Amino acid sequence: MHYIDLIILFSTLAFIVIYGYYHSRGSKNVSDYLKGGNEARWWTIGLSVMATQASAITFLSTPGQAFHSGMGFVQFYIGVPIAMIVICMVFIPIYHRLKVYTAYEYLETRFDLKTRTLTALLFLVQRGLAAGITIFAPSIVLSAVLGWDLFTLNILIGILVIIYTVSGGTKAVSVTQKQQMAIIFTGMFIAFFLVLKYLPEEVTFTKALDIAGASGRMEILDFSFDFENRYTIWSGLIGGTFLALSYFGTDQSQVQRYLSAKSLKQSQMGLIFNGLLKVPMQFFILLVGIMVFVFYQYNPSPLNFNPVSTEVIENSAYQEEYHELQEELNQLQLKKAEKSTAFVALSNTQEIDVAKAELNELQEQEFQLREEASALIKQADESIQTNDKDYVFIHFILNHLPIGLIGLLLAVILSAAMSSTASELNSLASTTVIDLYKRNVKSEKSDQHYLNASRVFTLIWGIFAIIIACTANLFDNLIQLVNIIGSIFYGNVLGIFLLAFFVKYVKSNATFIAAIITQVIVIIGWWNDWMPYLWLNLFGCALVMGIAMILQIMRKK
Repeated sequence: MHYIDLIILFSTLAFIVIYGYYHSRGSKNVSDYLKGGNEARWWTIGLSVMATQASAITFLSTPGQAFHSGMGFVQFYIGVPIAMIVICMVFIPIYHRLKVYTAYEYLETRFDLKTRTLTALLFLVQRGLAAGITIFAPSIVLSAVLGWDLFTLNILIGILVIIYTVSGGTKAVSVTQKQQMAIIFTGMFIAFFLVLKYLPEEVTFTKALDIAGASGRMEILDFSFDFENRYTIWSGLIGGTFLALSYFGTDQSQVQRYLSAKSLKQSQMGLIFNGLLKVPMQFFILLVGIMVFVFYQYNPSPLNFNPVSTEVIENSAYQEEYHELQEELNQLQLKKAEKSTAFVALSNTQEIDVAKAELNELQEQEFQLREEASALIKQADESIQTNDKDYVFIHFILNHLPIGLIGLLLAVILSAAMSSTASELNSLASTTVIDLYKRNVKSEKSDQHYLNASRVFTLIWGIFAIIIACTANLFDNLIQLVNIIGSIFYGNVLGIFLLAFFVKYVKSNATFIAAIITQVIVIIGWWNDWMPYLWLNLFGCALVMGIAMILQIMRKK
């Protein structure tokens, strides 16, 4: 990696840390530290909410998801605008009226302390794990492609975030996330226009979309009722809405972002802003992946984008077989480039259909070659993860972008990791202090005591996240892993809140028992693969509400 890229990378990260530290230090009380003194405007809220969700995983995995599977993943986010409207109408007014620090405080006023504590613990478990993954995701990819030590990278990212989050709390998270989102959008737009520039002159943007469409990458909406299909319009509208309701409405890492607003109206405007921008942003990131896919129709690509896999196979007895497969792929890509060039020049409908069929056939052959390569890698070392979706975009960055921009794009990835992790640590600390420590401590302490406790718990959760990152293993696809963890817990938590809001006759004991039963059943269902993970949100939500209502009726009888 060139020294100019390293200078840009570390200068950007240093600027974020120093800016966040100096613009947010000196919190006078717990309200300043955990709610930023309620000074945030709607645009800060909107960007902060977006930055909290848009982790490094978004910018590593999403383009690779589009490269391998096309634009269908955008359906996952279709439910977000619907959820934003519901949260603005139902959740936020209640939180503001009660002047809560955390979402779970409300549950004690509606139910009791044990229900509040259980829900807070469910949040701490899933968000604590997710915080580790948001550090681990960029670390493992950067470690593989740059040759940097994975352990060191985990600690570096974790420490950078801890410095300004411990110092400034919520205000530090909010002020740095605006800078981080500016860096992220700048970097992604530059990458998009550069990949277009690298395509042959005759391949315009619209013709690039035609090439992607001919290979089945532009199938955006799937209206089928195939329950086994992970991403359809129905799983997005129903499962995605319930996941977004749970995440944005009950997850403290998001709730804390809009509880720091100047007013109820500012909170609502911030969430609506996020809802309007979220789907286009994800669409654009997927589109970057589509353009990278078209780029590799004209340029050589490796059989597997993960450099660790390549290194393993190069030092194994299967080296010759792998080289033969790579040569076959190189020859196949020459044919794809030729066919793609011919395809964009066609105007006759019948000829276009024939050319599409030919491109599809070549795509199928490439898929088979990559499957054979994966089988060889597994034979060489069973412990190696052959799924390379998370490495596609970073491979393009490192091998095809000019000096200087590589550093900027790496800064995008690390900035996204820092922004999400900072929000998570901040919310984990606030939930621990407000819902567990302060609520259960027997003697009343000073405000300064709880301010210091907030800083200490931020540090503890930061260390915990680093430990999780250092012990995690690469999953099928990192962006899916984070959503799977959320889906296991979120449906249950959302159901508890919906019972609290709308089903007034259900009391605390029925809700508490139903929540425990539901969580066990959902974990069993996920483990045994009963359904695609998006549906776990609806399943968990409906289950806890149904069991609680039945238990309450039985108790009355």
